Amino acid sequence: MLLIDGQKSDMDFAGFTNLDQVFIKVMEDGLLNDRVVTDVFVNDEPFSEIYPHQAEDIDITDLKSVEIRTMPVGEVAVEITRELYKVVTLMGEGATRVAELFRQADDAEALETYQDLVDVTRDFIGMISTLRGEFALKDYREFMEASDQLSTLFGEMTSVMGNEDWILLADLLEYEFLPAVNRWKKVVAQLREDVRASGKE
Repeated sequence: MLLIDGQKSDMDFAGFTNLDQVFIKVMEDGLLNDRVVTDVFVNDEPFSEIYPHQAEDIDITDLKSVEIRTMPVGEVAVEITRELYKVVTLMGEGATRVAELFRQADDAEALETYQDLVDVTRDFIGMISTLRGEFALKDYREFMEASDQLSTLFGEMTSVMGNEDWILLADLLEYEFLPAVNRWKKVVAQLREDVRASGKE
């Protein structure tokens, strides 16, 4: 028996040899179009692959039931924008922490934390770009300006790092990066509204 979001499917397992073939057929039939899989249960037990293609090793004769739970892409995207708002807050806290460490002359830990901050910021921008591409989000002036501001700022901070002027880097983080990051809260809120209005709910 195959259940998708609580609805019984008339798909017959008889033509398959393993669980992987069931998943492939579900995808081919478009049963998950514009949806994201959140949970899979096999014989009423949670299932996730411990190693790649583990589903191929589960014989069809061992299957009594397969249940797939999903969410609309739009709902998932709205959840992502909520998480992005939290990330903005963490980026601000991270910048404050790095500035403090540089001012305390704890350069080694400051540089390590700074690298984490750069990585998080890069991932944050990448996720926003993906959302904008997926949902054809508007080119808000705030988005363009916030992007340009961060890009310019990273150029400055890279140059300052090259000169190993840690106090100046602390100043840039506290007085320029922090306000630049806080500006993204408004951008994320606008993205969330665009996602909700996109019709992919």
